Amino acid sequence: MKKYIVFALALFFFSTTDSSAQCNSENYTNECIPKLAAGFNFLKSYKVDGASGAKDKVEYSYVFTKGTQYMINICAPSQPTDGIVITLFDSQRNKVASSKVNGQYISTIAFPCNATGIYYIQYTFDESTSYCGGSALGFKR
Repeated sequence: MKKYIVFALALFFFSTTDSSAQCNSENYTNECIPKLAAGFNFLKSYKVDGASGAKDKVEYSYVFTKGTQYMINICAPSQPTDGIVITLFDSQRNKVASSKVNGQYISTIAFPCNATGIYYIQYTFDESTSYCGGSALGFKR
């Protein structure tokens, strides 16, 4: 009987500690969509989950079109960004925009696209406490 109690307690301990470390980035993603500025149309949402082991960066790609302005925002458990930095790279991997400006974290970047191509949206964790968030990409012409 004692074996079963010890097993049940161990199972409870591991299941509660594991679930608290999980990132529920979908909640933050849903928060980000309505925070796109007026005039921007929602394109895509992104889960920013560095809690599952990839604590250095999370990266996505998207084809941007010349003559279109894009907006990318970040939502995190601690405001404004919990140390999550958005960096946008062009197809040649040149940095074209960042949400860390002069040591300050901003929650939104706007980018006027001058060349159609694949762009890389990279999320890094600079002193983040949760490594978890969500993001939304919007556009306007």
